Amino acid sequence: MVLAAVAVAQFAVALDLSVVNVALPAMRTALGFAPLDLSWVVHVYALTLGGFLLLGGRACDLYGRRRLFVLGLAVFGLCSLAGGLAQAPWQLIAARAGQGLGAAAATPATLATLTTSFTEGPQRVRALGVWSGVNAAGGALGVLAGGLLTQYAGWRWVMLINLPIVVVALALVLAGVPADARPARRERLDVLGAVLATGGVGLLVLGVVRTDAQGWGSPATWAMLVAATALLGAFVVAESRAPAPLLRLGLLRSRWVAGANVLVFFSTAGQFAAFYFVSLYMQQVLGMGPAATGAAFLPFSASLVAGSLVATRVTSARTPRASLVPGALLAAAGLAWFAFISPDGGFLTDVLGPCIVTGVGVGLVIAPIVAAATTGVAPGEAGMASGLMNSSRQLGGCIGLAVLATLATHRTGTAANPASLNDGYALGLAIAATLFVIAAVVAIGVLPRHRTETAAPRPAVPAENRLEGTPS
Repeated sequence: MVLAAVAVAQFAVALDLSVVNVALPAMRTALGFAPLDLSWVVHVYALTLGGFLLLGGRACDLYGRRRLFVLGLAVFGLCSLAGGLAQAPWQLIAARAGQGLGAAAATPATLATLTTSFTEGPQRVRALGVWSGVNAAGGALGVLAGGLLTQYAGWRWVMLINLPIVVVALALVLAGVPADARPARRERLDVLGAVLATGGVGLLVLGVVRTDAQGWGSPATWAMLVAATALLGAFVVAESRAPAPLLRLGLLRSRWVAGANVLVFFSTAGQFAAFYFVSLYMQQVLGMGPAATGAAFLPFSASLVAGSLVATRVTSARTPRASLVPGALLAAAGLAWFAFISPDGGFLTDVLGPCIVTGVGVGLVIAPIVAAATTGVAPGEAGMASGLMNSSRQLGGCIGLAVLATLATHRTGTAANPASLNDGYALGLAIAATLFVIAAVVAIGVLPRHRTETAAPRPAVPAENRLEGTPS
């Protein structure tokens, strides 16, 4: 029951990451968005989700995973309803911001619930494999669902489709996830760390995602990136001195945790870019419609699930490293094959083969990477480790996509003909392949060969820094 609840909840969050993209033109027409304002439907979700993941992860540890699970799902569902009923651009943007906040609470709670409900080893690996497979499949199927719903039911249903999924997830959580035991003592929430982390990550995401309108050389972009760097630097200093930090820096002394977070950053950057460029190639170069483009991602979804199943078996018998290295290299090979797309090509000749190879490779990566990021982490810091990994994933996707899209646009130039667009997309896919090669190098050079290494132990918290009734 726990695994079912987590899987359904994570599917809803993952689906929402991609289901909206195909519907953006219909949203612009229906609600009268200005051209530059339309991008905020995507950006504000990334901003609130990325900015609050660390806070959501730590809140799971302090206030209970089940409580944050339910709260996050409820907020996500209500904001999905509000978005589906929106009558003006600002209402839809506000609803998307609320969805990001709900997801920032629910996503770390799903992973923390798994890592504390299943013992480390084969049992946890299998559970995390399901979580990862559902997470990736939700993102891939979101493209299909977005195309079908937009074309045949209307854009509002890309928001309203979340409601039945959230209702099922809430029912499963309430019925199957046990309430957290009331701690004898509870640490204080690291308010300073929360402000610095949320502000720093939020400004970093904002600065990166707005490069589509302002450019990388814009003073506004550099001002936000410099401010983000300053806040994140202050966050590191504050966390090194805090008695009960939002992110205990000792976690990063583990090669499993540190390596997995670097690896997830690069692999997610490549994965998000692949979705973006292949989708644009099929629509703007091959001339496929939204529904056909969504359906074309089904082989990717199927091969990704197959790769996840294989990865779960390999990781259960050996270590996450045994699946991560070949998976990253296989994904790199598939994306390198994708880079040979042609303006005169077709789905069977230019998309299907590399789609299957890339899907299997990504499946081999996404399942064990979660196990790697939580190996050796104490149950009381499961939410912290989950928030950290999901922050790395979100930042990798935002930064990688923004950088690669800029490079692709520069290659395309001012021409908007299929041949020029094809050249830009091919360059983006080639660089995405390079990112997976970097991920493989990180897996080889940083991740341990054995599971024996754990995160640095947590120091005792002085009594004067704890609230009455809180565990040490």
